[in-house]
Amino acid sequence: MWDRLAPLIPARTRRFRYPGRLARDDRAALAGILFVLRTGIPWQQLPTSACGVSGSTCWRRLARWQEQGVWRRLHEVLLAELRAAGALDLAYAVVDASHVRALKGGTTSGRARSIAAGPAAHTT
Repeated sequence: MWDRLAPLIPARTRRFRYPGRLARDDRAALAGILFVLRTGIPWQQLPTSACGVSGSTCWRRLARWQEQGVWRRLHEVLLAELRAAGALDLAYAVVDASHVRALKGGTTSGRARSIAAGPAAHTT
Protein backbone atom coordinates (compact mmCIF):
# COMPACT_ATOMS: atom_id res chain seq x y z
CA MET A 1 0.00 0.00 0.00
CA TRP A 2 2.81 2.40 0.85
CA ASP A 3 4.44 1.99 -2.58
CA ARG A 4 1.20 3.16 -4.20
CA LEU A 5 0.46 5.95 -1.73
CA ALA A 6 3.91 7.56 -1.30
CA PRO A 7 4.09 9.21 -4.75
CA LEU A 8 0.62 10.74 -4.25
CA ILE A 9 1.46 12.58 -1.02
CA PRO A 10 2.53 16.19 -1.64
CA ALA A 11 5.92 17.15 -0.20
CA ARG A 12 5.84 19.29 2.93
CA THR A 13 7.88 22.45 3.11
CA ARG A 14 9.22 23.76 6.39
CA ARG A 15 9.33 27.42 7.26
CA PHE A 16 12.81 28.87 7.32
CA ARG A 17 12.59 31.26 10.25
CA TYR A 18 10.42 29.26 12.68
CA PRO A 19 10.46 25.70 11.38
CA GLY A 20 8.80 24.15 14.44
CA ARG A 21 8.96 20.47 15.22
CA LEU A 22 9.96 17.92 12.64
CA ALA A 23 6.90 16.22 11.23
CA ARG A 24 6.40 12.56 12.03
CA ASP A 25 6.98 10.00 9.31
CA ASP A 26 4.14 9.66 6.78
CA ARG A 27 4.55 5.90 6.65
CA ALA A 28 4.08 5.63 10.42
CA ALA A 29 1.00 7.86 10.18
CA LEU A 30 -0.45 5.60 7.48
CA ALA A 31 0.17 2.56 9.70
CA GLY A 32 -1.68 4.31 12.54
CA ILE A 33 -4.59 5.28 10.27
CA LEU A 34 -4.93 1.71 9.01
CA PHE A 35 -4.69 0.36 12.59
CA VAL A 36 -7.56 2.59 13.73
CA LEU A 37 -9.68 1.72 10.69
CA ARG A 38 -9.02 -2.00 11.11
CA THR A 39 -9.71 -2.17 14.85
CA GLY A 40 -12.37 0.55 15.19
CA ILE A 41 -10.78 2.09 18.28
CA PRO A 42 -11.06 5.85 18.92
CA TRP A 43 -8.16 7.98 17.67
CA GLN A 44 -7.15 8.99 21.19
CA GLN A 45 -6.78 5.33 22.24
CA LEU A 46 -4.26 4.50 19.51
CA PRO A 47 -1.22 3.14 21.34
CA THR A 48 1.85 5.15 20.35
CA SER A 49 3.93 2.00 20.73
CA ALA A 50 1.96 0.33 17.90
CA CYS A 51 2.99 2.78 15.17
CA GLY A 52 5.29 5.37 16.68
CA VAL A 53 2.79 8.22 16.27
CA SER A 54 -0.13 9.43 18.34
CA GLY A 55 -3.77 9.12 17.38
CA SER A 56 -4.06 12.90 17.07
CA THR A 57 -1.20 12.98 14.57
CA CYS A 58 -2.81 10.21 12.53
CA TRP A 59 -6.17 11.97 12.57
CA ARG A 60 -4.64 15.29 11.45
CA ARG A 61 -2.67 13.56 8.70
CA LEU A 62 -5.81 11.75 7.51
CA ALA A 63 -7.71 15.07 7.38
CA ARG A 64 -4.88 16.86 5.56
CA TRP A 65 -4.53 14.07 2.99
CA GLN A 66 -8.30 14.20 2.47
CA GLU A 67 -8.14 17.96 1.82
CA GLN A 68 -5.22 17.49 -0.58
CA GLY A 69 -7.10 14.83 -2.55
CA VAL A 70 -4.64 12.02 -1.79
CA TRP A 71 -7.36 9.42 -1.13
CA ARG A 72 -9.26 10.31 -4.31
CA ARG A 73 -6.09 9.95 -6.39
CA LEU A 74 -5.24 6.65 -4.66
CA HIS A 75 -8.73 5.37 -5.49
CA GLU A 76 -8.23 6.36 -9.14
CA VAL A 77 -4.84 4.62 -9.27
CA LEU A 78 -6.23 1.41 -7.79
CA LEU A 79 -9.20 1.43 -10.18
CA ALA A 80 -6.87 1.96 -13.14
CA GLU A 81 -4.71 -0.98 -12.02
CA LEU A 82 -7.78 -3.21 -11.67
CA ARG A 83 -9.06 -2.17 -15.10
CA ALA A 84 -5.67 -2.86 -16.69
CA ALA A 85 -5.55 -6.30 -15.09
CA GLY A 86 -9.13 -7.06 -16.18
CA ALA A 87 -10.12 -7.60 -12.54
CA LEU A 88 -12.70 -4.82 -12.27
CA ASP A 89 -16.23 -6.24 -12.30
CA LEU A 90 -18.87 -3.53 -11.89
CA ALA A 91 -21.64 -6.12 -11.67
CA TYR A 92 -21.03 -6.14 -7.92
CA ALA A 93 -20.91 -2.35 -7.45
CA VAL A 94 -23.02 -0.89 -4.64
CA VAL A 95 -24.39 2.63 -4.43
CA ASP A 96 -25.93 3.84 -1.20
CA ALA A 97 -27.58 7.05 -0.05
CA SER A 98 -24.46 8.37 1.62
CA HIS A 99 -22.84 8.77 -1.82
CA VAL A 100 -25.81 9.59 -4.07
CA ARG A 101 -28.28 12.37 -3.32
CA ALA A 102 -32.01 11.71 -3.40
CA LEU A 103 -33.20 14.70 -5.41
CA LYS A 104 -36.26 16.51 -4.04
CA GLY A 105 -36.29 14.25 -0.98
CA GLY A 106 -37.23 11.07 -2.82
CA THR A 107 -40.75 9.64 -2.80
CA THR A 108 -43.02 9.78 0.19
CA SER A 109 -44.06 6.46 1.63
CA GLY A 110 -47.40 7.46 3.10
CA ARG A 111 -49.81 10.19 4.15
CA ALA A 112 -48.32 12.96 6.29
CA ARG A 113 -49.60 13.01 9.86
CA SER A 114 -51.39 16.09 11.05
CA ILE A 115 -49.79 18.21 13.75
CA ALA A 116 -52.87 20.43 14.22
CA ALA A 117 -54.24 20.96 17.69
CA GLY A 118 -56.87 18.44 18.70
CA PRO A 119 -58.23 16.63 21.70
CA ALA A 120 -55.76 14.54 23.60
CA ALA A 121 -56.26 10.82 23.99
CA HIS A 122 -57.73 9.64 27.26
CA THR A 123 -55.29 8.06 29.65
CA THR A 124 -57.87 6.27 31.78
